Amino acid sequence: MTLSLGGRFAGEQTWQLHHERSALTARVQTDFAGVLPEIRRVQHSRMHPRSLASLAYTEGDGRNRPSFETNFDRRSGLMTLRQGRDEASQPLTTEHHDPVSLILWLRTLQGQERATAHLTGGRALIQRLPDLDIDGHPCYTYFLRPGNAYVYVEQNHPHRVMRLIQPTDFGPIEANVGLPRARPGANEKGRRRSRREER
Repeated sequence: MTLSLGGRFAGEQTWQLHHERSALTARVQTDFAGVLPEIRRVQHSRMHPRSLASLAYTEGDGRNRPSFETNFDRRSGLMTLRQGRDEASQPLTTEHHDPVSLILWLRTLQGQERATAHLTGGRALIQRLPDLDIDGHPCYTYFLRPGNAYVYVEQNHPHRVMRLIQPTDFGPIEANVGLPRARPGANEKGRRRSRREER
């Protein structure tokens, strides 16, 4: 994904997903550049393969020990958070998402009007806004609170995250997937393919 701030280049973001026997793992590397200071941010998420609930999450610069870690241990019933040298645990009473698993989970909502998700910092409220066409790809638009972020998910298979808008101290940073414009009629073919796969 290409990052922009006020229409100017602000870096790149790369998503990598891998299926394991008992989990789905995601690595998101964000390299800020251009109009922003050159900083690298690496996020790792380990998720349940079906529910996409978070099993573990780390965040850092990719070179040193992660600056933030969470672990959701269902056997012990504990959620453990580490930030620097500080560590705290609390009972794990419901499924949680991390910032990466939450975005991937939105791909499964299929246009649901409202939803909620539990994060380590509290509950996230998801509201569907009017659909948007991005380069010929009809997308569901979701607004997340708190955080005031926007996530645009392709309506047709494979339900890619097409655009992210995240407020920051520098202003709203926009991340866009660089895809060719969809050909006329391609959306209807995608819908037919999705219906066949659902049967």
